[in-house]
Amino acid sequence: MAALTYVIAVLVLIILIWGLRLVYEYQRLVRFRLGRYKDVIEPGLRWVIPIIDKTQRLDLRVSTVDVEPQEAMTADNVPLKVNAVIFFRVLKPSKAILEIENYELGVSQFARAALRDAVGKADLDTILSKRERVAEDIKKIVDKATEPWGIDVIEVKIQEIELPETMKRAMAKQAEAERERRATIIKSEGEIKAAENLAKAAQVLGKEPTAFNLRTLSTITDISSDPSQKIIFVPTDIMRFFDRK
Repeated sequence: MAALTYVIAVLVLIILIWGLRLVYEYQRLVRFRLGRYKDVIEPGLRWVIPIIDKTQRLDLRVSTVDVEPQEAMTADNVPLKVNAVIFFRVLKPSKAILEIENYELGVSQFARAALRDAVGKADLDTILSKRERVAEDIKKIVDKATEPWGIDVIEVKIQEIELPETMKRAMAKQAEAERERRATIIKSEGEIKAAENLAKAAQVLGKEPTAFNLRTLSTITDISSDPSQKIIFVPTDIMRFFDRK
């Protein structure tokens, strides 16, 4: 009798240990009893009935799905290759298990279709300059499609936009032309400013003969610093004589 009691106690202990489940804070267990959904097991040290209960473990932390480069045509008929990354998390574990076989694959498939759709509705300039807006459009499409699965799409990031080589060369030429245009404008503005300063200086020197003489001496000093230059002095009285003529 004692031996039987001992055997039963050992079996009970084995069953108890066998049924223990440690659930971390960021996890949930979806429990099925005899094949039917029963409940969601919360974090902590939990116990399930061995053989009768089956569980599936889900991670509630933010997950990512990389969307491989997709070929798409923009609204202005420019072919592109675009890839993105999707940030999402499971909000309702029971739906993520019951409504779809593989929710990560489902998110990825919807993201690919949404990426092509969003690119097709925008022109090239919008895609290049307003990535956030295009990414937000993708997020709305994927979030709406995956909501019945208990999935929350947090953010979509467009990573790379690959243009055709001909388009890259055309954009490089356009950028070079824009830089040359700006350089020409800056140079022209500098010349206009210099001309204005010369005009003001001429007015001042014309009104003040002493200032004109000082400027002349300064110019002679600058020229004489170069030994290769020869200087011929002409009296200012002679220049005034020719001015009167």
